[in-house]
Amino acid sequence: MDRNTLIGLVLIFGILAGSFYLMKPTEQELKQEQRLQDSLKRVREGLPPIADTLSTNSQPTIDTAEISNKPFGNARLGDEQIVTLENELIIAKISSKGGQVRSVQLKNETNYDGKPLMVIDEGQNQFGFVFKANGENINTSDLNFTPQSGDISVTGESAQSIGFRLNYSETQYLEYTYTIKGNDYNVALDVKAVGIQNLMDVKTSSIGLNWETTLLRKERNAKSERERSTIFYKDLAGNVDNLSETSDDKEQIEDKLSWVAFKQHFFSAAVTSSQPLNNSALSVAFDSDDGIIKHYKAVADLDFSAQKDNHYTFNFFFGPNQYKVLKAHGDDFEKIVKMGWGPMGWINKFITVPIFDVLDGLHLGYGIIILILTLILKGVLFPLTYKSYKSMAKMRVLKPQIDEIKEKVGDDNPMLLQQETMKLYKQAGVNPLGGCLPLLLQMPFTLAFFFFFPNLFELRGESFLWVKDLSTYDAPITFSPIFGIGHISFMCVLMTLTTLLTTWYNNATSGAAANNQMKYIGYFMPLIFFFVLNSFPAGLNYYYFLSAVLTFLTQFIIRQFIDDDKILAKIEEHKKNPKAAKKSSFQQKMEEMMRQQQAQQQNKKK
Repeated sequence: MDRNTLIGLVLIFGILAGSFYLMKPTEQELKQEQRLQDSLKRVREGLPPIADTLSTNSQPTIDTAEISNKPFGNARLGDEQIVTLENELIIAKISSKGGQVRSVQLKNETNYDGKPLMVIDEGQNQFGFVFKANGENINTSDLNFTPQSGDISVTGESAQSIGFRLNYSETQYLEYTYTIKGNDYNVALDVKAVGIQNLMDVKTSSIGLNWETTLLRKERNAKSERERSTIFYKDLAGNVDNLSETSDDKEQIEDKLSWVAFKQHFFSAAVTSSQPLNNSALSVAFDSDDGIIKHYKAVADLDFSAQKDNHYTFNFFFGPNQYKVLKAHGDDFEKIVKMGWGPMGWINKFITVPIFDVLDGLHLGYGIIILILTLILKGVLFPLTYKSYKSMAKMRVLKPQIDEIKEKVGDDNPMLLQQETMKLYKQAGVNPLGGCLPLLLQMPFTLAFFFFFPNLFELRGESFLWVKDLSTYDAPITFSPIFGIGHISFMCVLMTLTTLLTTWYNNATSGAAANNQMKYIGYFMPLIFFFVLNSFPAGLNYYYFLSAVLTFLTQFIIRQFIDDDKILAKIEEHKKNPKAAKKSSFQQKMEEMMRQQQAQQQNKKK
């Protein structure tokens, strides 16, 4: 087995091992399955299901007289009132219970099942302050505020505000003021704590902030939605980080934070605070319920003065994870969208996104935009492709001479075989890595789209040909799950078949098909990627399909313009050049190392 065959086998087995590792169930998926089995067992045994603490808290019998005598006693009683804030983009409902956001609907967007899209779902959100007043623990989420006016609706550049007040007395109260603008995804919250410091211990230096949300399913592929949903946050030093996307996670943040975002695949609810968030504790948890994506919780401290009134300002963002929208928002919100690490991230941020935005401005269909984007990138990379193919052509015409060297030297002297082969390459002026290096330089571009398309909001709900939604997999064929696979993506099938065709053509033109060891190696990768990409967005598989078609056509066209006889003639002419016989210092060192290794092996045999 020669070195190239060995390297190929190592790479293939590395890909196989990596694929199996990526496809194995995570700890969280195993925990979800266990929870599901536990739930089914409870049902079979006639036991009641476990209640959701956010939506089904039971209300004990209360003594109204006793409650009224407690701090904020009157606010513990009364009926909930809902006030609606509406602009051109969102409909936010604010509840008098806690003075908190009860739900947020994003206009012009729907769930995978056609229902209105809720960034915050009804009854699944709590946001409030936690402190101790007159010896009693107070959570403002449990208390009734008094709305100062009714529903408001704004358009254009106009803005309107509405106040909610939580009274302890005429001179001691909490006042929330919500402000909404016309064409905006933001809702501002201004909080005034007037006289509240007089109810608290004089040593009090902080007040707690608590935000909890359960995000419900919005996309067809719930597994993918979960694996792209988590909590993001930014500290005052400007660093943006996030909790795990694939498992339960919690983190105690020592640095002061400026914003926290509850990200769900294509949408986010985020809060920015003008005052630093101290001692933040963040947690995210999966749920076995197929309709629930994740539970989020953020707890933090805000500085509090016991000598004067306190004032806090927040801004809520309820909108899509659309890169240009988040970029326009500022404050590094665009980092919520993962564009890949290292070179892949740079390619997406500085090349792919700008080109895509220009094409998007032409109001073309997204299937056409992806086609044009692929053509542009293939055109830019064409010089590398041509150089790679020409280098492979040189290796192809040298193959008979390499085979002659193998026959003369034999397989029992690999060191000499390597020396003679390198000598031939030197005389012929051929770089054995010339065909690989250009392909390696193209690899970051191929991998960059692996991050770009699954996070591309613009594809959500967009149809093309038989594909109803380019942001998720197309499933013309569905069946009972086998090893976790319950559908066949036709776009993925096309991608796989085209890649196999390209592999066959490469083998046929390079002579690899005649090598029994190399004949089938190239066919493994497309088959592996079929199982990996079957559940990925149709937009990504469509791009890979187009890329494979263009690669095949490019190689076919280049092949027509490359004459093996002319290449061989140039190689033979190069051999006659005296400089070709001169060994470089690197080649001399390599040969010396080989001789030393060969001598050591011979000494061991003695």
